[in-house]
Amino acid sequence: MENRQELERMIRSMVMSMMNGTDTGAAVSEGALPDEPGVFTTVNAAVAAAKQAQIQFEECTLATRSKAIEAIRQGMRPLVNKLAQMTYEETGMGRVADKIIKLNLTIDKTPGVEDLKTECETGDNGMTLYELSPYGVIGAVTPSTNPSETLICNAIGMLAAGNAIFFSVHPGAKKLSRWLVSQLNRIVAEAIGINNLIVTIAEPSIEAAQEMMVHPDISLLVVTGGPGVVHQALCSGKKVIGAGAGNPPAFVDETADIRKAAQDIVMGASFDNNILCIAEKSVVAIRSIVDQLISEMKLAGAVLIEKEEEIQKLLDITLQKNQTPSRKYVGRNAGVILRDAGIEVDGDPRLIIMKTDKHHPFATIEMLMPILPIVTVDSFEDGLATALFLEAGLHHTATMHSLNMERLNKMARVMKTSIFVKNGPSFAGLGYNGEGTTTFTIATPTGEATTSARHFARRRRCCLTTGFQIR
Repeated sequence: MENRQELERMIRSMVMSMMNGTDTGAAVSEGALPDEPGVFTTVNAAVAAAKQAQIQFEECTLATRSKAIEAIRQGMRPLVNKLAQMTYEETGMGRVADKIIKLNLTIDKTPGVEDLKTECETGDNGMTLYELSPYGVIGAVTPSTNPSETLICNAIGMLAAGNAIFFSVHPGAKKLSRWLVSQLNRIVAEAIGINNLIVTIAEPSIEAAQEMMVHPDISLLVVTGGPGVVHQALCSGKKVIGAGAGNPPAFVDETADIRKAAQDIVMGASFDNNILCIAEKSVVAIRSIVDQLISEMKLAGAVLIEKEEEIQKLLDITLQKNQTPSRKYVGRNAGVILRDAGIEVDGDPRLIIMKTDKHHPFATIEMLMPILPIVTVDSFEDGLATALFLEAGLHHTATMHSLNMERLNKMARVMKTSIFVKNGPSFAGLGYNGEGTTTFTIATPTGEATTSARHFARRRRCCLTTGFQIR
């Protein structure tokens, strides 16, 4: 049956090519780089090729989509170590071992076509179906912090929904992203015979991203990045799924398992040197247990900085005058940051911790570094208010360590974050050592939260008025 469906698809593709008066390969070759499938010289050429590919793809069966996705999973697994190393070498951020974990998580736990659930209503007046259908060509912006993970995750989800994708990648990760797009394109083409379902341009830029956002053949924008690029997309007049910034606090109360809380926080905040948007960016701790918590965090791999002049040295080198983190230190190892600040340290600590008040820049600014301020409070109510202040209404992620179910429930309700992790490291919210699927596009500004294939599809209603109700 599948062979017959594939044959029908190939015949339809050839007929379309003849109707257009050109060969399919020629139709998508303009502006393409000959040795890098899916990579083009201009936005317009890339989008045009993706549009033609999506027209073919839309005629395929769900089984064909699944085949493409399974090919991506199988084709990417042998490349994980190379991708992790390439990402580290080009961006200078994070840890290779942690990137390997993220990539394997992405390959294994990003949902495919099974995420596209059909809804049905029947009654005396017939039947109504709600189905999820492709948008067309999606314009996807990817960050420099998690470039390969976001690209693979989005490719799986967007193809599952029947779309083609133009990736507007971050210039700070352009080499590995360009290589990865080419690999993905080759894998998909070999699996299902359609080229250019995943495309990009050779030289990404802000101007190219802006051109993509207003291109008439881009039907949906999916932006994973900072508030500036999300705002730019929202001004395009198109449907936008926007994954913006976060500043996740971790609240530890006096009822918590302090040793486990300390270990979880150190693991979560130091994972890939804190460049994940969900990672703990500050700790709020009840006064009666804060010293015990710090002691356990030190045992778990953190180094405590107590001298005010040393905290200031750290601040001086990591925060620029415009109150943004220095890119020199984003995602760098804690030991590198300490040594550059002139602070002697033994070994390779995972995390830098210090006590601060809630107004300190390390607490209020998303630094994306393994630097974790600890804010002391006197009560649960004060701690909840402080966590709300630090999260700053971004509604992204928060964690809490407590054995008091009433408090856990109250914080979850009050924070209103897309991800809320109870008694675990932040990365449990992405499905690593936690239940649930994985995503690296967490759409907080536009409300979709942890995105998957269903978010990259239109919800359409089909009504039959003459039957199909057999109750």
